[in-house]
Amino acid sequence: MGLQVKQQYDRSRVYRTRVSLVTGKPSSGERARPMQVLVWYPAARGGKPVTFRDYYVTAATEADLTLDAAAVRRKTDTRLAEQTQGWPVGAHALAAPMRAVRDAPAQAGKFPVVIYAPSFSATAAENADLCEYLASHGYIVLSSASQGARQRSMTADIEGVETQAADIAWLVSQAGTMPNADAGRLAVAGFSWGGLANVVAAAKDDRIKALVSLDGSVRYFPQLVDGGKAAIPYVTPARLAVPMLYVAQRPASIEELSRKEKSTDFSLLNRMTYGDMYVMTMHPMAHQNFAADGLHLARDAQFDEYSRDEVTQAYGWTARYVRQFLDAYLKDDAAARAFMASKPAANGVPKHMASLEARRGGGVPPTLENFVGQLAARGFDKAAAIHEEFKAQGAGFKLEPHDINGWGYELLRDGMTEESVAIFRFGTQLYPKDANLYDSLGEAQARAGQREAAIDNYRRSLALDPKNANAVERLKALGAPPAAP
Repeated sequence: MGLQVKQQYDRSRVYRTRVSLVTGKPSSGERARPMQVLVWYPAARGGKPVTFRDYYVTAATEADLTLDAAAVRRKTDTRLAEQTQGWPVGAHALAAPMRAVRDAPAQAGKFPVVIYAPSFSATAAENADLCEYLASHGYIVLSSASQGARQRSMTADIEGVETQAADIAWLVSQAGTMPNADAGRLAVAGFSWGGLANVVAAAKDDRIKALVSLDGSVRYFPQLVDGGKAAIPYVTPARLAVPMLYVAQRPASIEELSRKEKSTDFSLLNRMTYGDMYVMTMHPMAHQNFAADGLHLARDAQFDEYSRDEVTQAYGWTARYVRQFLDAYLKDDAAARAFMASKPAANGVPKHMASLEARRGGGVPPTLENFVGQLAARGFDKAAAIHEEFKAQGAGFKLEPHDINGWGYELLRDGMTEESVAIFRFGTQLYPKDANLYDSLGEAQARAGQREAAIDNYRRSLALDPKNANAVERLKALGAPPAAP
């Protein structure tokens, strides 16, 4: 597989504030959001693979694309010294060859796309092993760093997660410009905070066909997605009707949850019933083990109940499940679907290493898009009944009077007069005291040749709003007095 490092700016967003949030001094140079993107892709064989250090070096320029080679080296050496502290195994890991070849010739063909969203403040190369593995099996993988809205450090708030979701959207747009990328087959994988940002991105973009969450923060920040006052309002189960693979660390005990004051009252995963859901627990893995760069540099003392080899093996099985899941839903591969339907042990996973809970999705998600689709299928005159059905399922949308009014006139302009009448009538059923909707219903009925009904509704509008001059003029044009004789 090949690797490219692309450096661009997203000029639609400001990144650097006028005064540095670190030094307090005035900022200089480019203020647009720096977007350094790592791209892994199927490539021709041959060439010298990059080393783990080569990936490590890319972190130096993620927030500043202007650094020269000397500055990059200094910044990298400083970061490495802090992390390895002269540890010999760490130095050996840095020199280890990886699999990707820098700027290798791409294979011909079109390949599905995976966006990788790193964990909180992490680098784009955080899970280079997984990204390489996916590229070697026919995927184009794009990743950019997890950075805050105005600084390199991510922020643990709604602005932070929405910023990373916007980065995902930007990467989706970049994939759309790549000649060998099939952006119609698109998934987003994320670890930790990235496993919350990808859910937020999918709630806004239905081009995302599948989600992978590596112990994602959708589980650890429920207050952002539980529908409460602090939640992101558009992140609802109805907006997340996509298949999802959630791979979790070994579970905490009830006592540990109690000590940390962690509530289990709400689970978005349990409520995401419209798409297929797979919740897999990898028992040897702690949260940090889902990042390959951490495994490369981990010390032996960091492994307790399970050995380094057991955790590494579990990481390998995690990668395989991610690939099989993506093959099932982006490539419609029958063998991959059978793999996902089987128990882990039947797939060769060592016993007691993993457990899997699988649930098939179903039903019509109660979204506005599906509401309109149901009207087209069952008839616009059924709007009130269908709306009640959707409300009973917890519809995540609300139609305001001005929304209905605009919708009805769009139908009228498109020559769909009967449908327009039905929508305006539906509006008066939802808002029986809205004079403007009765006025609009009267206009649609007049165009449909329903003179008596139009007169009746113009009069209702006037009764609610005696100052409605338009209703008076329309009644005159229909040859009717403002009030019934």
